[in-house]
Amino acid sequence: MKPPLPSSSSSNYNVLSKPRLSPYLFTLLAFIVFVVILYGEDFMCIFGQLEPLPGRPISAAKKKMKKLPFAIGKTEEGCDVFSGRWVRDESTRPLYEESECPYIQPQLTCQEHGRPDRDYQYWRWQPHGCDLPSFNATLMLETLRGKRMMFVGDSLNRGQYVSIVCLLHRNIPEHAKSMETSGSLTVFTAKDYNATIEFYWAPFLLESNSDDAVVHRIADRIVRKGSINKHGRHWKGVDILVFNTYLWWMTGLDMKILKGSFDDEEKEIVKLSTEDAYRMAMKSMLRWVKLNMDRKKTRVFFASMSPSHAKSIDWGGEPGKNCYNETTLIEDENYWGSDCRRSIMEVIGEVFSHSKYPITFLNITQLSNYRKDAHTSIYKKQWNPLTPEQKANPFSYADCVHWCLPGLQDTWNELLFAKLFYP
Repeated sequence: MKPPLPSSSSSNYNVLSKPRLSPYLFTLLAFIVFVVILYGEDFMCIFGQLEPLPGRPISAAKKKMKKLPFAIGKTEEGCDVFSGRWVRDESTRPLYEESECPYIQPQLTCQEHGRPDRDYQYWRWQPHGCDLPSFNATLMLETLRGKRMMFVGDSLNRGQYVSIVCLLHRNIPEHAKSMETSGSLTVFTAKDYNATIEFYWAPFLLESNSDDAVVHRIADRIVRKGSINKHGRHWKGVDILVFNTYLWWMTGLDMKILKGSFDDEEKEIVKLSTEDAYRMAMKSMLRWVKLNMDRKKTRVFFASMSPSHAKSIDWGGEPGKNCYNETTLIEDENYWGSDCRRSIMEVIGEVFSHSKYPITFLNITQLSNYRKDAHTSIYKKQWNPLTPEQKANPFSYADCVHWCLPGLQDTWNELLFAKLFYP
């Protein structure tokens, strides 16, 4: 007996039907679509708008970056202006003379205070594979017409602020410029341009017990959680904002964080690791930026840590010595001083990767690491009389944190200029 022939409907099914979608695959695809819809803005921010951070390169397949405010061009494809080498250049350096700029604080006027050499003034930063655009004071001033530019942070950011004022002030008639300081705020005014360049003292960005712009050398530092509006109200309305904060977090101990107010009779203080405390401040800063800055009209920059050179053993020198008497550069391209915490760079990368506002990262750390020659060392105004012991041992009081002007910080502003106009 022959087996029955298959029905036509059964035959058609075998020939024409497609495999059914696995319920597991369907669930996975649905989840992916849901995540893309829910976090699409975050993905766009991560892959399309942030500057690459050290060790965190952005995919070459990223979406086309939208034009940022003030941009007039772009750097060459694949050019990292923060990766390069120092070249000696006596034809274009320094960009101004120390004696020509009356705005430099006496803590940074190294020639006036007896530095015997000027070699530190003749170095130009040369990125690998491309060139930095020349700093154009006229373009900068015209861009600032009717606008405010502000530097917010500690004394290192104040040094960068003074540097840019020195780079610009020669293009402004004497009667049409002024500089005034009131508390935490210093304002340089270019009257003909109706423009201001300002510096605001906030070493932690958040409120702290070190907020006095003059008397702030406090060993037992306390930072108040969730307090960025204490200072942030002074930043509103700024068109170009440049943040920095690092040095004051480096106490070598856990950070004390105040929950509540400094006016509370009984204060609730908790301790966090430096990394966790710094992460808290970065998140507060980004929240403030998102709420108060217009991404279509304003620009925000964040400068990475400025290195110090307090231990000569870091670069193969003798124990117990530091930047004093150093007049040459560090040539090891991979040099990284012990004072620069890589963990802090990792925190910046982690927090910034979730920013919904395009923050331009100024990675000045590595290039500054090479410049052990550029610190103020002993060639600055000493606020307290030196003891006989100090005079006998200059290494004991050399300032290996701050930088002579003109000098290294002018390069920071060349990089700021490049990223402002050619992001």
